[in-house]
Amino acid sequence: MSDRKVVATNRKARFNYEILDTWEAGMVLRGSEVKSLRDGQMQLKDSYADIRRGEVWLENAHIAPYSFAEDGGHDPERSRKLLLHRREIDRLFGRIREEGLTLVPLQVYFVGGKAKVELGLARGKRTRDKRKDIVARQQKREMERARSHRR
Repeated sequence: MSDRKVVATNRKARFNYEILDTWEAGMVLRGSEVKSLRDGQMQLKDSYADIRRGEVWLENAHIAPYSFAEDGGHDPERSRKLLLHRREIDRLFGRIREEGLTLVPLQVYFVGGKAKVELGLARGKRTRDKRKDIVARQQKREMERARSHRR
């Protein structure tokens, strides 16, 4: 996807969770929020998605206020509605309820001028799983260093 302009990435999500499946959802935003997103002023740390009354909402995502907006712009921490098809929402709700999974935003980006969020259906990792990931990453780095020194 060459026309995808990434605004924010949740780097901790792939470390803290095992991502089982991903969905792309549109975001309902105000004008000053779109301007801030285009400036890259968003943080996804500690954010999550929640299903309430048949709608998906993005919680705890911080979009900094746009400095040139009139009347102070928007509330940086407000809940934002995400746009998915009814069939997708029902499928997600069923998997979350039955399997005890979580919806985590992985990335926010623009595609064709529209703000999108990539949601991951995730299962929390245990501490030992995280340690295994760290060890595997260190071993991979050491192998790469050894290869580069050999050349």
